[in-house]
Amino acid sequence: MKERIILFTIVFGLGIFLYIFQNYFNTVWGLAFLCTLMTIYAVFSTLAYNYRKRKLKKYPEVVNHDYKPFVTVMIPCHNEETVIENTVLNVLNMDYENFEVIVIDDRSSDNTPNVVKELENKYPKVKALIRKPDAFPGKSAVLNDALEFANGEAILVFDADATVDPDFLNRLVPKLEPKDVGAVQARKVIRNKDYNFLTRCQNNEYTIDTYLQAGRDSVKGAVELRGNGELIKRSAIDDIGGWNNYTITDDLDMSTRLHIKGWDVRFCPDAIVYEEGIAYLRPLFRQRRRWLEGTLRRYLEYSGEAFRSKDISMLARVDMFAYISECIMPLWCVMEILIRLFKVLAKDAPPHMLYSSIIISCVIGMGFFMGLRYALRRYDNFSRMDAIKDAFVTSIYLLFLWFPLELFICFKILFCKKDMKWGKTAHGLIQDEVNLIHSEESKCK
Repeated sequence: MKERIILFTIVFGLGIFLYIFQNYFNTVWGLAFLCTLMTIYAVFSTLAYNYRKRKLKKYPEVVNHDYKPFVTVMIPCHNEETVIENTVLNVLNMDYENFEVIVIDDRSSDNTPNVVKELENKYPKVKALIRKPDAFPGKSAVLNDALEFANGEAILVFDADATVDPDFLNRLVPKLEPKDVGAVQARKVIRNKDYNFLTRCQNNEYTIDTYLQAGRDSVKGAVELRGNGELIKRSAIDDIGGWNNYTITDDLDMSTRLHIKGWDVRFCPDAIVYEEGIAYLRPLFRQRRRWLEGTLRRYLEYSGEAFRSKDISMLARVDMFAYISECIMPLWCVMEILIRLFKVLAKDAPPHMLYSSIIISCVIGMGFFMGLRYALRRYDNFSRMDAIKDAFVTSIYLLFLWFPLELFICFKILFCKKDMKWGKTAHGLIQDEVNLIHSEESKCK
């Protein structure tokens, strides 16, 4: 109810503001002002990143090689019989000395429990945790159950389809050493990015996220955890009371609660976790719907605590506001255009007022396109022409993906009952297709 009231206040207040004030001045300038502030912040974080990079070349960061906390790797899985063994074997290949692996089967209906038990019998570092059929649903509950059996001073969470390089933990762990750091997030990359159009766009989407996360890290802003490849101090987890069982995005919820408690969250682009991209549109929409709903709900739920907290840093607070603005901007654009269209059709406003709203929306899109192009050049080493082409196509992909979803999620929060439907992402589908093709080819031979 709290989330519904806050969102209704925002939407209703924004609508009244736009409808009334359009009669007295051009409210497009308000949207332009918001865009200008966000642009200034983006430029500031980019400059901070470049300054920090140059500084590290002159004065390399001193790594304490004696800091080797015992790490518990948690891998939740639900109906993951096709991928979980490869993931565990890959994790066991990490060249970090002190770690254990807890593989948690969350009420699977396939052969996953047997695969997990076999892994426990084969490998001394692996523990199997089989949850009961009536256990509380959701990834947060899975991780909280595993936490009771974890021996680690730090907890590393992987998705069931994750793969990493052997030096992954050695790159990630040093970032966790400072006393005020509660967690570190690795860079995420789509492993099958060249499979089709959707997987390529998803990888580009992850690249712009890497660019934003690195910028936030450079200004000590509110870096966010991403669920896969997150390393968290046990003391920080205990401080905030573990994972929130009543959220559909465990990582985003935990990120915000860590910042509210004064913990810093860092980003490490040099440690990469690879995951399987979604090759089909329907499951992609389902996954992104969950991400966006979790994003909006945690901002609505923790907005009061974030503003009242005496522990959260000023930069993290400003950074949160900048990202809340990203959620408000699509609503503002849509409402701005719809209200102006209504007034133009009712002959209460000249047509050029509608054109100005469309133009500023295009300017916003162009700004995002430039940021994406820059990110592709920096992190994926694209040529100038390839960066332009991929940035253009991915911008259109994101427009048609996120804009409708945001409107739908706002409607859902306002008018529908909150549910805990997790919208699990299916893994191993592409490998299944490959196996099927090989099988058919064998029959032909």
